[in-house]
Amino acid sequence: MHLTVNQSIYIHFLKVGSVSNSSVLQIGSTGKMQAMSQLYNTGQFEGPAEEAVPLGVTEPLVPLTPF
Repeated sequence: MHLTVNQSIYIHFLKVGSVSNSSVLQIGSTGKMQAMSQLYNTGQFEGPAEEAVPLGVTEPLVPLTPF
């Protein structure tokens, strides 16, 4: 059986506060997701950023229970 569902979604306003490297922003539902990555130099930087320095926090913010 082959089933095709067509739908339309109208979004008049969408505000995204933050999207990090591992975030997924999905609108609607789909049976197939395609990876997309875009990198922009909006700050007109001329070189790579400095290496990040760990803050020394070793415990997770949310307590995790062992299996």
